[in-house]
Amino acid sequence: MTIIYNVRKYVERLACDAKSASRELSFASDDSRRAAVHAMACALRKRSPEALAANAKDMEDARRAGTTEGMLDRLLLTPERMESMAAGLDALAELPDPVGRVLEHRTIDCGLDLTKVSVPLGLVAMVYEARPNVTADAAGICIRTGNACILRGGSLAQRSCVAIAQVLADAVEAQGLPHASVSIIETTDREATAVLMRQRGVVDLLIPRGGAGLIQRCVRESLVPVIETGTGNCHIYVHRSADLEKARAIVMNAKTQRVGVCNAAESLLVDDEVAPEFLPGILDELARAGVLIHGDAATRGAAVTASAGRRGDADAPLAHFAPATDADWDREYLALEMSVKVVSGEDEAIAHINAHGTGHSEAIVAEDTEACERFLREVDAAAVYANASTRFTDGGEFGLGAEIGISTQKLHARGPFATEALTTYKYEIRGTGQVRP
Repeated sequence: MTIIYNVRKYVERLACDAKSASRELSFASDDSRRAAVHAMACALRKRSPEALAANAKDMEDARRAGTTEGMLDRLLLTPERMESMAAGLDALAELPDPVGRVLEHRTIDCGLDLTKVSVPLGLVAMVYEARPNVTADAAGICIRTGNACILRGGSLAQRSCVAIAQVLADAVEAQGLPHASVSIIETTDREATAVLMRQRGVVDLLIPRGGAGLIQRCVRESLVPVIETGTGNCHIYVHRSADLEKARAIVMNAKTQRVGVCNAAESLLVDDEVAPEFLPGILDELARAGVLIHGDAATRGAAVTASAGRRGDADAPLAHFAPATDADWDREYLALEMSVKVVSGEDEAIAHINAHGTGHSEAIVAEDTEACERFLREVDAAAVYANASTRFTDGGEFGLGAEIGISTQKLHARGPFATEALTTYKYEIRGTGQVRP
């Protein structure tokens, strides 16, 4: 952990150096940027023991601090996860060049030749919590798009993030690009984030990725433009026409495959027509997976049935059930917990999701095509699914390569965003001496 005695000057100097690097990156060739990202992947593989050793110390401290299992899962690095990060960078390098794309080309009335072309944003700042993999994703996407990045990892993952960033910066420099193209703040002092958010005119874009508290702090306090990567209170709605075996598999995957991620399901809605048949079985399976249910009164009845079936005792206490409060419908648990509600049909389900969802990922399970199409049309979220798990909301799964986050806002970027979202555009105008009358 680096101790900085003047945090403001340290962050300002780091940002200034990264800004200078961004100008050089902005005119680096496609081949140069592509080679740099491949080199980053190669370096991650070669130097993975450094990152894994740093992560082991972070994990030890996090466990000692009583960190939840969901957060520990986000923090953990393994050889397999290191390889996944490297593979994501390799895939990213092979994507078409996002810079220099001709978005529009026409001749305007006075004879001027006008071309609209994509260009890098400049310097992108990323503030994130216990997600060391974000270090590689963010750096790779920024280099591929001709942007420099300045990274601010969370204190839980500080050693891991710094180790990964140093490996990536060294790889970029070895390819002839500035070392400061990948910069990371090496202090856990909270003032560093505040200083970074005030770098208007130096930092071109700030992307927070983490819990609601972090995101809202950046939105409220930042003087730099912000893209929100929102929290994920994701719902699965089981329609009366659903294939219940299909619904069971989707619910279990969306909730339990990996609980500490933003595209995991946090809420289950079930039509009242199929609740008596579906709920006891799925509640039993969720309970066996260790999931605590926050349910309404109708769900409690199904939980009693499920519990009696397990124990042969209808009066046995419900060890995996708690009555839902109003706050439970809005919670992103990031843990083995889930809110469950019985609804009267599509109207109530869609209204509930639009009222309590976070605009991330929502899913319906139904064999009724009209119900699916209505859900896809009327639910307001970045990713809306019919008959599939919400766990697919991911840049890699969508064929975008490594992602920098899932945007839940509606301006500039929405959903998994990667290379195209980190470019802007400019107009190039070629004339033959025209003057405006």
